[in-house]
Amino acid sequence: MTTTQNKKEAEYMRLAIELSKKSIEEGGGPFGAVIVKDGVIVAAAANRVTRHNDPTAHAEVMAIREACQKLGTFDLSGCELYASCEPCPMCLAAMYWAHIDHYFYANDKDDAAKIGFDDAFIYKEMDKPQEKRDMPRTQILRDEALEAFRSWEEKTDKTEY
Repeated sequence: MTTTQNKKEAEYMRLAIELSKKSIEEGGGPFGAVIVKDGVIVAAAANRVTRHNDPTAHAEVMAIREACQKLGTFDLSGCELYASCEPCPMCLAAMYWAHIDHYFYANDKDDAAKIGFDDAFIYKEMDKPQEKRDMPRTQILRDEALEAFRSWEEKTDKTEY
């Protein structure tokens, strides 16, 4: 890794950190994220959970949405994500679905837990067998829902992702 590359990575991370600070001033959570492709920033976003009344509006998800819109694709292969904090389970999953190539983070999950953003309960829930998880679950109308899956499977001109 070259010194220039290190400087660029630090620049992108500083922007993510600045977004996290600005988010606090605007009444949001202390998180920011930046997505870069080929050395160009394609998206920069802050946490918008409380501002949008949307529990999925984490900085990483907001940046992924913005990058996909700007690039006109749902596949962010070739992109890097810079997050002011280690991504939560939802954001990490979104990053995998988006095919982010690499991510960098500043604060870690333990730092986040110390200020009230603790995701440990989610990891514990995911490790439990489904029947022992805290959130009740009931499967209904599976046969009807399988019709859509059969249609998808048979479709010859689908866009796979």
